[in-house]
Amino acid sequence: MSKPAMRQEQDSLGPVEVPQEALWGAQTQRAIDNFRISGRPLPPAFIRALALTKAACAEANQALGQLPDAVAGAIVAAADSLASGDHADAFPVDVYQTGSGTSSNMNMNEVIARLASDAALTVHPNDHVNRSQSSNDVIPTALHVAASLEVERRLLPALRHLIATIARREGELTAIVKTGRTHLMDAMPVRMSQELSGWRTQLELDAERIRDTRIRVNRLAIGGTAVGTGINAPADFGDRVARRLAERTGVGFVRELNGFAALASQDTAVELSGQLRTLATSLIKIANDLRWMNSGPLAGLGEIALPALQPGSSIMPGKVNPVIPEAVIMAAQQVVGLDVAVAAAGQGGNFQLNVGLPLIADNLLQQIGLLTGAAEHLADRAIAGFTVNEAVLRAALDRNPILVTALNAEIGYEAGARIAKEAYASGRPIVDVAAEQTDIPRERLLAMLDPAALTAPQPKS
Repeated sequence: MSKPAMRQEQDSLGPVEVPQEALWGAQTQRAIDNFRISGRPLPPAFIRALALTKAACAEANQALGQLPDAVAGAIVAAADSLASGDHADAFPVDVYQTGSGTSSNMNMNEVIARLASDAALTVHPNDHVNRSQSSNDVIPTALHVAASLEVERRLLPALRHLIATIARREGELTAIVKTGRTHLMDAMPVRMSQELSGWRTQLELDAERIRDTRIRVNRLAIGGTAVGTGINAPADFGDRVARRLAERTGVGFVRELNGFAALASQDTAVELSGQLRTLATSLIKIANDLRWMNSGPLAGLGEIALPALQPGSSIMPGKVNPVIPEAVIMAAQQVVGLDVAVAAAGQGGNFQLNVGLPLIADNLLQQIGLLTGAAEHLADRAIAGFTVNEAVLRAALDRNPILVTALNAEIGYEAGARIAKEAYASGRPIVDVAAEQTDIPRERLLAMLDPAALTAPQPKS
């Protein structure tokens, strides 16, 4: 296999051989050669956010007289092209690189400079594209922009869809009463709509937490430059960049007033990751409930039947498994694991800079993507289509001795325990045993032990 044609580029360390057709330059090539750990570059959403940041920086520099109009215009045009997805293969630097993300920043600077230059105009990656900036404020800015945009455009819509799907099923299942379970053991009855309302409220609270955290995600480090002091940047630069990003995206980005905190810590990213982990735990709970309710169908609970999507066994004909809940659980478990790594990277702030930025960016965007897909699949391929086995639910309700709890106020706990024990031992309906052991008329017992009535809120005394 012949070696590709090469060209020679120069940086402060000396000459570097770069593939002839590559859009990047010397510093990117050094990073490609030095960092061969995962074989994975940073995700497209991060590259898009980084390009948007560079365009906004050029516009701010132009307005502040830091760049000639022609240079600024060429940078903006190139950055906008990259933000739209052009030349995606021009960003090959490994996720696991220098902790500031300097290699990815220079990758972007070099690609923009090459695209923006022509025979009549030379654009320099540092002096022009990186004007008034440092990797130390650009990378955390792009991290926040990418996370905020992905949450708004992907995750929150997926969550709203899942919540709406559950709400629709609630309305359809209001009349269905089933045995409640605590500790996986029979408990007092609930309506299936009430059970689903618990799932819905969990998710509504998750969305509320994420939206609250996003207020802080929308505060950007730009303007802090190298150590938080804003060296080499005009005083108004960070505010102008944030405003331009807000105008470009429709998201309320603002500059973080304390640049030292914005560069030295990634507490907001850690907070967002924690909220994503909380959503993951909600999805695991819901998916596990569905698996239990679907279990059997003969030797398990068999309360519902999930949609049959594919054969469940390579050896047992006719077996169908709860594949969507299982897939959702694995995706959510991965989110929990990614959160642990984000928390560890968040601890990597030493003095004026956090040095876990590429890992944090990669993991956050993976978490958002996994949760988006999990929520959509759970809604469309599990919750929307499950059917209820009403006969199974009714049979379990009719022989549930725990219904005796409704008699506590009249006969006391100890008498109720005796009735329940006898009903369990004999396998007889609770109403029959209660009629024998109390002087409450059978008609009244039937009313007091009616499962549907027991799911209603108790009247105020």
